[in-house]
Amino acid sequence: MRKMKGFMYILTQIDDAVWGVPLMVLILAGGILLTVRMRFLQTRKLPLALKWMVRNEEGGKGEVTSFAALCTALSATIGTGNIVGVATAVGTGGPGALFWMIVAAFFGMATKYAEGLLAIKYREYDSKTGHALGGPFYYIERGMGSRWKWLAKIFAFFGICVGLFGIGTFSQVNGISSAVQGFFDPDRQSTVTIPRIGTYSWAVVIASLFLTLVVALVLIGGLKRIAGVSQVIVPFMAIIYIVTTVTLVIFNITKVPEAIGEIVVSAFNPKAITGGIVGSMLVAMQKGISRGIFSNEAGLGSAPIAAAAAQTNEPVRQGLVSMTGTFIDTIVICSLTGLSIVTTGAWKVEGLEGVQVTTYAFQHGLPFPARVASFILMICLIFFAFTTILGWDYYSERCLEYMTNGKEKAIRIYRWLYILAVFIGPYMTVKAVWTIADIFNGLMAIPNMIAIFALSGVVVKETKEFFEAGKDKNQG
Repeated sequence: MRKMKGFMYILTQIDDAVWGVPLMVLILAGGILLTVRMRFLQTRKLPLALKWMVRNEEGGKGEVTSFAALCTALSATIGTGNIVGVATAVGTGGPGALFWMIVAAFFGMATKYAEGLLAIKYREYDSKTGHALGGPFYYIERGMGSRWKWLAKIFAFFGICVGLFGIGTFSQVNGISSAVQGFFDPDRQSTVTIPRIGTYSWAVVIASLFLTLVVALVLIGGLKRIAGVSQVIVPFMAIIYIVTTVTLVIFNITKVPEAIGEIVVSAFNPKAITGGIVGSMLVAMQKGISRGIFSNEAGLGSAPIAAAAAQTNEPVRQGLVSMTGTFIDTIVICSLTGLSIVTTGAWKVEGLEGVQVTTYAFQHGLPFPARVASFILMICLIFFAFTTILGWDYYSERCLEYMTNGKEKAIRIYRWLYILAVFIGPYMTVKAVWTIADIFNGLMAIPNMIAIFALSGVVVKETKEFFEAGKDKNQG
């Protein structure tokens, strides 16, 4: 126990250092710079972006359709961050964390636009595999110049770590196992003791085995199988979750004005709402921004890896399609989760952690029996997290492909290590999982944001030329 506390203390210190003021300023400043230089493009062109989101470009070059590429990116973003991450942010930073999450997402839409645009502009094609290769490592090396290849390598290394130890595996599987145990065995009546590891519910053990098997079967099929699965699951589950949370908000509509007031006031003066339960405004900003980036990945550099595979010839078009991912993920889904948690007061209940907070909100806010509400949340969380596991395997394999110059043996070994990480994920503590994920997220964002700043002029120039030429009117 003492060793675990010491380990958590070290992790927390590293997390606080990585997610300090400099990184938050770097990420927000990047989004603000692009927003101003492109005259609030994320507001002006959002209707067009949503239109192109579901309309594929004819004759576009790439591996999968733009919609499939977006669903692959959304499969990686819409996950436990939308359910567990929001709960953790509000529980630690107060309702104000949701405010900063939305603010960061608004400017993050401009960042995500830039990432998608640069992914298409600087992508390459592998003559051996036929893969469309793109993402931060390529726009760093080709856009900033070969002398910056070391920065691209650093990004790829942290991308592998995020997939294996962060967003891709531990946090997703941990969220799934918590939800399964909460529904099938909340009191841990049926347990099994694993030597030197601990005592766990049979529900968790069975769920981890089944999940590992299904993940392995899908990953063996590569990008097209991942994209195919994501195209079906992501839109379906996103609609179910949005309808459920909107229902919760409607049935608690009288509490919504007060909840919005709490969110805004707590963003600038947390103690006025929490009575000192949580930290300062800086903590609210830190948790809101870091959890928001965990969820929508704007600035992280992951989504352009999927965007590079899109069948399109227009970088601006794909930039707009990529931008919708942040809008759907955070401004729509995370906001609804946060509002559900605040209106029901779930964040104030002592002893609740992670998915338990959102479960409490569903049980006490929906006009259904508690058992039904828990089941809906469990199903949504399982599928959200499952697709995130798939999406991040694709991202991290592409990072490894860049690092090793496409060595197939290294990629096969990594794939089995990834599956192993999925298997052991349920047996890690919630706090440790999220802290590790936060650290690697922050480290991955740094080289990508340096590239976004360096190539912002290219993004602005491409955007200006595209719309001045009236290409948006010729795209359908």
